[in-house]
Amino acid sequence: MTTLESAPVAPFSYAGFQSLAPAATRALLALGQSVDAGLDKGLIELVKIRVSQINGCAFCTAYHIALARRLSVDAGKIDLVTVWRDAGLFTPRETAALAWAEQLAAMAGGPVPEDAPARLGAHFSPDEVVHLTVAIAAINAWNRIAGGLRFPPPA
Repeated sequence: MTTLESAPVAPFSYAGFQSLAPAATRALLALGQSVDAGLDKGLIELVKIRVSQINGCAFCTAYHIALARRLSVDAGKIDLVTVWRDAGLFTPRETAALAWAEQLAAMAGGPVPEDAPARLGAHFSPDEVVHLTVAIAAINAWNRIAGGLRFPPPA
């Protein structure tokens, strides 16, 4: 094997990532847990599902759908979060959070509109805006890890 060749890399999994990068796993889990006290867990799961769908992360989408079901999030909302604008099921607070999530997930395509934080502020306190933003940042990071390394969806 030359120096330019490398050994084949086995498929990655969440457990494999945990064993290879325990400090990163702990840091990402701590980041996600830092928002737990700040917002409704069901709302956060809907946001995480939507961001994971946008980012094409099958592992995170499946994981957060299962978690949302365990939290008794309305099944119709879980099923229709991908088309939340047209579903007619979501509260104004949920639609504001989902719009914010989509804007942050799409930042590579351009900046967040200047008035977006103010629109979000109509439904969330400043503390909640920060917690929601951190939750979205955390799931974006997980999406890039799990999606990029192609973790298989959890059973």
